[in-house]
Amino acid sequence: MCRYGNAVIAVALAVYFFLIPFAILVRHLSDPALRQPGVPKFAFRLHRALSPKYERWARRRVASGDAGTLALDDISATEWPLFGSVFYLWATESLQEAWEKDHTLSPVQPKENARGAIEAAAALVADPGHASWVKRHWGDDYLHNENVFYRMLLISGLTSYEKLTGDGKYLPLLRDQVETLSAALDESQHGLLDDYPGECYPGDVLVAIAAIQRADGLLGTDRSTFVERAIRAFEGDLLDSTGLPPYSASSHTGVVTSRARGCSNSYVLIFAPELWRETASQWYASYEKHFWQTRWGCCGFREFPRGDPSSEWYMDVDAGPVVAGYGVSASAFGIAGARANGRFDHAYPLSAEALVMSWPLPDGALLTPRLLSNLTDAPYVGEASLLYCFTRQPVDGVEITTGGRLPAIVYIGLAIYLLVGLLIVADNVRRLWRWRRAPREVLHANAQLAVWAILLVLGVCLGLLVSWAWGLISILIAQVLPRSRRRAKAAPGN
Repeated sequence: MCRYGNAVIAVALAVYFFLIPFAILVRHLSDPALRQPGVPKFAFRLHRALSPKYERWARRRVASGDAGTLALDDISATEWPLFGSVFYLWATESLQEAWEKDHTLSPVQPKENARGAIEAAAALVADPGHASWVKRHWGDDYLHNENVFYRMLLISGLTSYEKLTGDGKYLPLLRDQVETLSAALDESQHGLLDDYPGECYPGDVLVAIAAIQRADGLLGTDRSTFVERAIRAFEGDLLDSTGLPPYSASSHTGVVTSRARGCSNSYVLIFAPELWRETASQWYASYEKHFWQTRWGCCGFREFPRGDPSSEWYMDVDAGPVVAGYGVSASAFGIAGARANGRFDHAYPLSAEALVMSWPLPDGALLTPRLLSNLTDAPYVGEASLLYCFTRQPVDGVEITTGGRLPAIVYIGLAIYLLVGLLIVADNVRRLWRWRRAPREVLHANAQLAVWAILLVLGVCLGLLVSWAWGLISILIAQVLPRSRRRAKAAPGN
């Protein structure tokens, strides 16, 4: 019974984790929206799968009050829940816009399908408890004292919420933040403000400017003069030697304090075309020159400029893992940056690599982004970020460049999914065939059967009530049973 049961379980896991993902990937990679403007159809599928999970998590997160108990330097626990919620809202807004142009993309309009998740994500972004870490940095006046990163997220999330729902309940807060942050940036000496005291990241300033401009249309205001003047923070000596915005700078002196990096510039290039199209085109050309890399059967953006061997292997909370120079965050957000700038010759191979590495499951989840997220405090930030990247569209007026080839790693990844799945199935068929031809003696058969059954039941319960990962571990442990030995040969004459 254990032998047959384990064979069925192993084959089912092979089908679920390898063979069906292979079929999903083949279908996704054929989507023409990877190679040209348009929202890929699989983005709607991912959004439908993610929305109910995001709603449950966001509601529990706000109700628990856990955000107010976190350590100040725990970046993934403090920043990622808000960042992920804004990514989710941005993506939902884009999916809704695409659906309004083409109803065949989804049977239900995204804002209706995700109504609860939209409410929950916006509530988390606006929740004062989720501002506890910036309150400790900036004090009670945290909504009007620099604090660029948090206020940018607040403006962005609430703008998307209002566009999707038209509810109006966050409009006073949104208007206050747009007016006060734009005024503070305009009055600053170099057009820069700090995220945290003594920490200025120009990329966050640029995205804040874009968020203010996006809110203009909703609020019925016009800050075009502010936007035109705001480019002063990204000119001349305020750029690094590559001609790109630096990773960090001094907001008081304008001096570059950390060179340009992939994680920040992939992010910047998503929004720059909305603000200053010609400048964005120049930046993208410089980014390609200094950061685009093709080696080891892969292609993508480096975390640090080409020619710096000391940064080939690296990791931090912003960059993620850096492998042979490739930055995980730089290449993932590079999908969105390339799409926004019309560079589908880059977006296509980057998207294909991301899809193959994401390990899509039949229930719509993306296993690798889930595992790379903060499983305790921000379990869906990876999937929300990738969904956001796939929904970016070229800014009106940019030149569209198509082409691009699938790198070898895409074919290698597909082969691994298919071959591993088939090998697991074949191995279990072979094991059963050998067992039937030469049965083995099972030691303490009843006891082993009982333990095997307990592990399976425990796995199902853990999967349903605690975590699918713990449930899977219990089921995999059951695979080692039964323990057996070869039957002794009968003595001659017996």
